[in-house]
Amino acid sequence: MSKMTISELAKQTNVNITTIRYYEKRGLIAPTLRTDSGYRVFSEESIIDIAMIKYAQSLGFTLEEIKKILRIFTTKEHFPTEDMHQQAITKLEEINKQLITLNNLKSLLENVVHFADSQLPLPKEMCPLMQSLAERRDNYGETN
Repeated sequence: MSKMTISELAKQTNVNITTIRYYEKRGLIAPTLRTDSGYRVFSEESIIDIAMIKYAQSLGFTLEEIKKILRIFTTKEHFPTEDMHQQAITKLEEINKQLITLNNLKSLLENVVHFADSQLPLPKEMCPLMQSLAERRDNYGETN
């Protein structure tokens, strides 16, 4: 198994050196060995770990969630299906909330786009997005 410096790992994974240090600090990638001169030395497995981290991030997982997934993935013990099932339920609920928010935003933006060019520029009082933001702002004090 070949070893590489942090700069070589950064080039191989297209990830910033600072990010690699951060992943190491957060426990997402295995702690590295150090040379006699103090340089970090990474294994080729770190390339795979970082690729998994980036992929999981692209799917919307947080670094804390990714840390749990990596721990389960690399464990030699039994596969804790109960843990994964609960994590899946939690993540699905989160995604459903995000979908509601995104659909609301999409609807607002569609309302803005549907104004004819001849009606532009709109006074901000007529813009559905501005109306929604103003309404939220006005109601903020009532809900908190």
